[in-house]
Amino acid sequence: MKIRPACQSDAATITDFNVCMAWETEQRRLEPATVAAGVAGLLNDPAKGVYYVAEDSAGDSVKPVGQLLITYEWSDWRNRNFWWIQSVYVAPEFRGKGVFRKLYEFVHDAARQQKNVCGLRLYVDNHNAGAQKAYTRLGMKPTQYKFFEIDFVLA
Repeated sequence: MKIRPACQSDAATITDFNVCMAWETEQRRLEPATVAAGVAGLLNDPAKGVYYVAEDSAGDSVKPVGQLLITYEWSDWRNRNFWWIQSVYVAPEFRGKGVFRKLYEFVHDAARQQKNVCGLRLYVDNHNAGAQKAYTRLGMKPTQYKFFEIDFVLA
């Protein structure tokens, strides 16, 4: 398995993965054209973040089997960035095979090497016990914070 930054040729796969992830985790139907534009917007502007793709090379073919997105949050308390892990998705036939672990370890190691990164964060649905167990196994801990939002786009 190889982990690499996503490129333009990954846009359709990332879009599909994001649409599937929203349905599986929240039963939310996303408009593929909107998601595709959002993926393209990020791939065209590295300041927004970076997608990482896990590739499986079975035989002669190489195909993306998982992804995650890193976005940035400036912490004035720490004078550094948190890297937010978002848009995590592993193709169903590759779940339970260490794909997310490899993606996580890759970004964890990359973040530790950056002097301007103070930590990793993510949010998870309260009902997604499987994901919460996976994050705990990797050393992440729940915080005392709750997540609030006003979403002007998705109803």
